[in-house]
Amino acid sequence: MRILLVEDDPLHLSYLREQVETNLPQADSIHTATSGFEAEKIARATRTPAIVMDLRMRNRNGIEAARVIWSERPDTRILFWSNHSDEAYLRGISRIVPEQAAYGYVLKTAPSERLALALRAVLVEGQIMIDREVHSRQTFQSRSREALTEVEHAILLDIALGLPDKQIAERRHLSLRTVQNRLISLYDKLEISDALSQLEDIQLNKRSRAVSNAIQARIINAESLDTAEADLLRWAKSPGTVARG
Repeated sequence: MRILLVEDDPLHLSYLREQVETNLPQADSIHTATSGFEAEKIARATRTPAIVMDLRMRNRNGIEAARVIWSERPDTRILFWSNHSDEAYLRGISRIVPEQAAYGYVLKTAPSERLALALRAVLVEGQIMIDREVHSRQTFQSRSREALTEVEHAILLDIALGLPDKQIAERRHLSLRTVQNRLISLYDKLEISDALSQLEDIQLNKRSRAVSNAIQARIINAESLDTAEADLLRWAKSPGTVARG
């Protein structure tokens, strides 16, 4: 069984390799990569069926690398591991995972026994396995009235990238009125009015404040903005997109 380990920290990579060698006797070939770009090349060249993927890396984050790998081989089994359980990561993965794909999410702070369980469950048995702490955050988000909908989250990323309402509407296939209504809901959920009331003598920009509050709440992060930027570039170059000067 071929396995690819993607991690840019040498100590974490060494620990991960040790855990794979100890817990997965099926792993007769272990490849390593230290960036998302390198991971894509190795996965493509070796047709590796099982991958452990770090999420935060300097050269191409794990979500973008997984998107490329899954677009070419959707049956690839990927276990994401990270120091973070940010909502931004959870939403990013949910948007790219192919239907019926085996994947998992485990925190680097998890005990070695839990990592071993995740390695076997996802990479060998083809199950979906989410770390308890990550799963708890997912459950809270899905049930909370303050949770952003997928459309609201997409609009939030668009305003973080600097798009005006009209282009957000065009890109998301929404009416201008719908975008503006969603923005009102988004501002309410991100408690923009609270900030305005506390700083009465300062003219705050609601869009900028929404992005700031979302970053503080870990609803968006650097990796999700990188992915959003790549999505925007793909959209801008797609046929039918009207160029604007």
